[in-house]
Amino acid sequence: MSGGDTAGRLVRPFALTGGRTRPSRADFTLITTVTAVDPQPDAVTRPQPEQTRILRLCTEPVAVAEVAAHLDLPVSVVVIMLCDLLEAGRITVHPPHPVCGIADLDLLQKVRDGLGRL
Repeated sequence: MSGGDTAGRLVRPFALTGGRTRPSRADFTLITTVTAVDPQPDAVTRPQPEQTRILRLCTEPVAVAEVAAHLDLPVSVVVIMLCDLLEAGRITVHPPHPVCGIADLDLLQKVRDGLGRL
C-alpha cells in the first residue's frame, strides 16, 4: 500500500464504537430524527471527528438513515455513536410520528376493499 493510498487511512467501524456492536438504547429507528443541541459550556470531552460531523449534519432535524448515508457508515455504527451523543446531551431525539390514525385506517381499508372489487 502506498503512502498516499486512502484505504490505509480508513477508520474501521469497530474503532468508532470502541468495539461495541450494540447500542446502549433503543431510541433509534431508521426514520427517527435527531437534532444537535448547543454544546454545554462544561463539556469536558471532545467528540470524535465522526461525532463532530454528525453534529454539523444535525443542525436541523435529520433522519438516522440520512446521517448514515452522509457519513457512508453502517446504520448500526451510526446508532451507537448517536447513543453516545444523546447520553452526553449533545443531541435530541424525535421519534417518528404515527403515519395513520383510526380515520386513516378506515379509509385505507375502504380503498383496499374497492381495489379488491375491481
